[in-house]
Amino acid sequence: MIRRSRPTSSKHSGDAAEAKARLAAHLARAGLNHSRTRDAVVEAFLATTGHVSIEELTAVVRGRGPAVGYSTVYRTMKLLAECGLASPHDFGGGLTRYERTLERAHHDHLICTACGAIFEFEEEGIEALQREVAHRYGFEVLRHKMELYGRCASCRRRPK
Repeated sequence: MIRRSRPTSSKHSGDAAEAKARLAAHLARAGLNHSRTRDAVVEAFLATTGHVSIEELTAVVRGRGPAVGYSTVYRTMKLLAECGLASPHDFGGGLTRYERTLERAHHDHLICTACGAIFEFEEEGIEALQREVAHRYGFEVLRHKMELYGRCASCRRRPK
């Protein structure tokens, strides 16, 4: 299954409540305070799908009204990653992108080096092969990611 990934709005109230509860517990353990600005960032992030950068998320939050700085968004995303609600990815170009992880099944990525498009895919055959290789070497896999870089079909059709 291949999905083209783009940041778009989407409502998941049950998932959002679970995410907020998990973040609240993480903040309490870390001795950090709750803030309305952080809530605005979390709300904006939970309303995205796909892979969003700090810059894109900052623009979304500012578009909703609250004055928020880049560093606040950066720190909030770091907290979300620490408590397992966001997964950071560096697909090249020095830009970290984040995706929600709460309700997401494991998937891998195809990244177009020409246009920057990111395609998500799930392939059980690849997952089975990875499990087999790990077993053969007596290795316990805790997590993994696969990113394939190349040119998408649209970019390959364009003249060079």
